[in-house]
Amino acid sequence: MRPRPHVLLSAAASLDGCLDDTSSTRLLLSNEADFERVDEVRAGVDAILVGAATIRADDPRLLVCSEDRRLRRVREGLPPTPVKVTLTESGDLDPAARFFTTGDGDKLVYTTTGALASVRERLGRAATVVGAGDPLDVHAVLADLAGRGIGRLMIEGGGAVHTMFLTAGVVDELHLVYAPFFVGQADAPRLVRPAVFPQGPDRRMTLAEARQIGDVVLLRYLPHRDD
Repeated sequence: MRPRPHVLLSAAASLDGCLDDTSSTRLLLSNEADFERVDEVRAGVDAILVGAATIRADDPRLLVCSEDRRLRRVREGLPPTPVKVTLTESGDLDPAARFFTTGDGDKLVYTTTGALASVRERLGRAATVVGAGDPLDVHAVLADLAGRGIGRLMIEGGGAVHTMFLTAGVVDELHLVYAPFFVGQADAPRLVRPAVFPQGPDRRMTLAEARQIGDVVLLRYLPHRDD
């Protein structure tokens, strides 16, 4: 068994690196053709991970939308949609959020060891809650996912989660889509937060693909890894 899943980080951003703006309405960065591409990528993974802040802000379903793709997964012996995964240190999650209430697949919540009991009490039967160290440890999360049979993990945000996995050096593949505009707001959510990244100027990533999709562009990068 592989010691951890293959980690694919997927994000859409403005040209100035924003995941959203500061309005109460969700900013659409991509287009229908790219939404279809993302749905195809989702259909090819075992689990999708977002941070708790993304659940609170966007209330995502994180499902494979295409019926044909769901049926294909079933024919391959997989559940119709991937396992849903989130990370939280505070436990500030609503069990009525669509993350928990939509789809028949498993929902996994990783939290700190110290918060484990309180998060389990808060979420009840809505999810399986797992302690992953104090502070929450990315490597412990990935090891537990591997033990549950997760071979491919897709990370869909937000910026704090992207930063956590990139700085840990565990991302195998990046899918970055750039929209043809600027947000221009200093306090808008960013693709990543300030940090020391192993993917720096002295360790440039490999550009594996550049593809125009309507008015957006997909850049697929492969980070260099030591293992």
